[in-house]
Amino acid sequence: MHTIVCVKQVLDPEIPPAKFKIDPEAKEVIPPPGVPPVISVFDERAVEAACRLKDKHGGKITVISMGPGNVADVVKHAISMGADEGFVLQDEAFESLDSFGTAYVLGKAIQKIGGYDLVLCGRYSADWGAGQVGSILAEILGIPVVTLACDIEAVDKKLRVKRMVKDGYEVLEAPMPSLVTVSSEIGLPRLPAGMRLMIARRAQIPVWKAQDIGAESSELDKANAHTEVTSLSVPTRKTECEIITGDTPSEAAVNLTLKLIKLI
Repeated sequence: MHTIVCVKQVLDPEIPPAKFKIDPEAKEVIPPPGVPPVISVFDERAVEAACRLKDKHGGKITVISMGPGNVADVVKHAISMGADEGFVLQDEAFESLDSFGTAYVLGKAIQKIGGYDLVLCGRYSADWGAGQVGSILAEILGIPVVTLACDIEAVDKKLRVKRMVKDGYEVLEAPMPSLVTVSSEIGLPRLPAGMRLMIARRAQIPVWKAQDIGAESSELDKANAHTEVTSLSVPTRKTECEIITGDTPSEAAVNLTLKLIKLI
């Protein structure tokens, strides 16, 4: 069974708010110095899901990631968890793509790899949180998609997926190949073992550019983007404090109740 997992490099969500800055003119987040990016939390769950299937059925796990800088680090993290190989998609033409452009690039890379039974993505990225790439990617690849998975099984050359719904979960069957987006309910990811850390550290991660995957320049043209960031700002927080008093504790309680009623 060959599983391909799409992972994304994001800013560490644990960074102190004081270090989080943006460039409002460029509409970009400014990475804080000295804080390395990490793998998106839902993508890490997708890697865990792939590893569980490999533990049970064998096979191979391929990880791909698109992004600038040291994006190979998140691929190596996936290898340290149990993935077998990885590829980085890195090109100036890939920068600042919307969900459709990102799905297109991932799709071209997956088509080049070929021979897959399952494609996994996180339910959404930990930075933008759009939750669109997985479904668009499935459409590009021409395969079924199941979203919000909390458990995945391979049974008789089919996938049995338990997916989250509003009031619980439902179980769906899908043929192979299919694409599944993974939610956090699938469980905590495994901690990399010592030998896997050594393998990941020594891994050579190939870098593919637009020409390597046969990406058309027209599909990467920002002028043809389906979505546009019109503004980007840090949310402002305003807090107020009012001390509710009374001559006695009972009177203070009554005054507090009356105040709360006015706020409802």
